[in-house]
Amino acid sequence: MPPTTALVIGASRGLGLELVRALHARGSNVFATVRRSAPAFPDGVSVIDGIDVGNEDAGTAIVRGLGGKKPDLVVLNAGVFKSETLDAPNFADEVEMYKTVAIAPVFLAHHLRKAHSFAPHAKFVLITTEGGSIALRTREEGGGNFGHHASKAAANMAGRLLAHDLERDGVAVVMIHPGFMRTDMTKGVGYDKFYDAGGAVHPSEAATSTLDFVDKFSIKDTGTFWAARGPRDIGEAERVLGKGLPTPLQLPW
Repeated sequence: MPPTTALVIGASRGLGLELVRALHARGSNVFATVRRSAPAFPDGVSVIDGIDVGNEDAGTAIVRGLGGKKPDLVVLNAGVFKSETLDAPNFADEVEMYKTVAIAPVFLAHHLRKAHSFAPHAKFVLITTEGGSIALRTREEGGGNFGHHASKAAANMAGRLLAHDLERDGVAVVMIHPGFMRTDMTKGVGYDKFYDAGGAVHPSEAATSTLDFVDKFSIKDTGTFWAARGPRDIGEAERVLGKGLPTPLQLPW
């Protein structure tokens, strides 16, 4: 069943926007956070603007924007990807990635829990990436993009720990690689040259498969890491995990 009330954090474009549209179409009461101006959301979507999850007060602002509503699905989709190499690392970019991707989940969960804003049996979804799997980073794929990969790995760890703390409240936590997508973010770091060979999909397709997976996910699997669309767009999956892999695919840390 679709969630009664859903909160999508980071909903201005790409996957976040498509999650809002899909959830609204499935009949959910949707809250969507944006940093600045809101896109053309469907009628009836409640917008919480001025939310930058890299700021410590983002959680309190979201709780205030919910107006007492208790979402049974919270999707943390906010992210940032700045490309870098060992020859040219960028300290400020790495700090921004860690704050947005790995630190924000803890503080957002803290404020939602403190305000009793999770509905009973809620699901807390962290949109991460297979790029945060240490096991899938191979010599053949190479290095670089340290802040991106390491912040996603840290987000997976944060999600695992949050699962232990939130389980007592009946809240299930899952980390999801939604798929390789054709977005402004991936294009901005030059990944558009891999779209066709890598099987990149449009965000609307990834939103559908993500929500279908979340519908089936339960607290018995809390704290786990999954590729909702399976191994099809994970370049090193077969090399590391073997052939004949299932969909959805539980990913290694």
